[in-house]
Amino acid sequence: MSRRTFVTGTSVAAAWAALSLGGAQFASAAARDQALAATAARAVRVTGTTLDQVATPVGSGPYKRLTAGPGWPLVVRGDIATPGSGRDDRRTGLASFVQFSDLHLVDTESPFRFEYLARFLGAAHRPHETLNARGVSALVERVNSLAGGPYTGMPFSLVMATGDNTDNHEHAELDWYLTVMGGGRLAQNTGDPDRYEGVQNSGSSAYWNPELSFQDGYKAKGFPQIPGFLSAAGRPFDAPGLRTPWYTTVGNHDDSLEGSLPDLGLLNDLYTGEYKLEGCDDAEAGRLMEALRHDPASAALLLGKLLATGDAVREITPDERRLPFTLKEFAKAHLDPAVTGAGPHGHGFTSDMVNSGKLFYTFRISEKVLGISLDTTNQAGFADGSLGTAQLRWLEQQLKAHSGHWYDGDGRKVTGGSTDDLILVFSHHTSGTMGNLLPDPRNIFEKRHDGNELVALLQRYPNVVAWVNGHTHMNKITAHGHAVAERAFWEINTASHIDYPQHGRIIEIADNGDGTLSLFTTLIESDAPYGTDFASTSDANLAALYRELSYNDPYGRPAALLGSGQDHNTELLITKPTR
Repeated sequence: MSRRTFVTGTSVAAAWAALSLGGAQFASAAARDQALAATAARAVRVTGTTLDQVATPVGSGPYKRLTAGPGWPLVVRGDIATPGSGRDDRRTGLASFVQFSDLHLVDTESPFRFEYLARFLGAAHRPHETLNARGVSALVERVNSLAGGPYTGMPFSLVMATGDNTDNHEHAELDWYLTVMGGGRLAQNTGDPDRYEGVQNSGSSAYWNPELSFQDGYKAKGFPQIPGFLSAAGRPFDAPGLRTPWYTTVGNHDDSLEGSLPDLGLLNDLYTGEYKLEGCDDAEAGRLMEALRHDPASAALLLGKLLATGDAVREITPDERRLPFTLKEFAKAHLDPAVTGAGPHGHGFTSDMVNSGKLFYTFRISEKVLGISLDTTNQAGFADGSLGTAQLRWLEQQLKAHSGHWYDGDGRKVTGGSTDDLILVFSHHTSGTMGNLLPDPRNIFEKRHDGNELVALLQRYPNVVAWVNGHTHMNKITAHGHAVAERAFWEINTASHIDYPQHGRIIEIADNGDGTLSLFTTLIESDAPYGTDFASTSDANLAALYRELSYNDPYGRPAALLGSGQDHNTELLITKPTR
């Protein structure tokens, strides 16, 4: 028995026997170290990933500093296929790529934001969001620093961003997203280029005012005063861009006002205008929050009224770059040769998509692995999504064309397909967040289909091995099992890079040579330093503060979004489809 075979069996089992059910607590440091050693022995390399080290909070006060702590070991999940012994010695890599999700490149000075609703909806305002572009760029730098997947050793073939690439679908935010991904110089500000004009220098105790000395609600929780913070956040910096080809999937924040309000083009003057609402009383906030949850159209009207009559309205510098883009404009911007970067041209989108507005496509992940990117957005409003009938039929056509066999609606096996590829489906929404069946204004008479229907369809095609998505801002991996083993697949949901834990995820596919495949998932953090310096406004320190401030966001949910050990670094076993 080889050493590699041994550590994938006896020693891993012993180390993980010491874990709690949540997969996060070890009985002892020795048990943790044993699991980490076993993990490293199975890998080609672990450096630069959360297999090696993880941001860890320290300190006893309400504001926690972060430091480099021990990594997270590999969790082997045999929910839908049994792991065989000796598979590491037979492993053949088939694909290696990276997922980003929910980057939310955000214009914090936009008049069309709801920061004053943060007490009801944490996503309305985050204390670290002015540093968002630098934080995302640091994640790009992490990918650039890695030689490839930790288990196959294969170089990354691509990076896929699974939606909510912008926060409020403004042209300025889209420019920043394309620049961060493709490389170039940018400054994350709008309005007056020499002055920050947002809520974080409003003097309101409802926000962290980093440059002011007075005790706002955030400083009462230990947030620091950092002189020069806002001017540094808005200064230009050079984003290196990915050295790997990258693709884009569309999310609800890329097509709706604040990710949930239908964009009928009626509020463009508010976006580009000279007034920003920075607060409202509890009764008004409650009415607006209720409208956002149940009546998006009335919420848009109520916001316009508050801007016209509210007391906490600030005069700001108008900026046409804040104008919302349409989905056709979103696709067209990707076709600009100036943003091609490492490629491919269009990043998945084509001129035909610009004309049709149908932003779903297939792409090649590797020689034997196909990717399918879906558009699960619904422009009727609300944050959740669904699929229209035409797109669902198109998806089934792609599945048939690339599958050697499948099962019909009655469970009978059907043989066909012009090629026989492993298939991964990508979307923004998850199976549990595709219940928005309102008629989409893009095709008012078309039926919409929910996540349950999509799961049922994917389970008819054994070549589908995974559905990769975002939206929830949470790390969660779900096994979609089936009585017929080859009809099962994995759903891999990855956290955002706006809320803590700010992860990206490496996904590798390997053939184990025993009738099973392994999907290895490995979380990565940005390459920003773990330690921060409240006296520094260097680019590196700003990227580090982006992470630390997000952990301490009083409206954040770090424990919930982090997920458990079974959602972090995993080996997901699945039956290999055969003709």
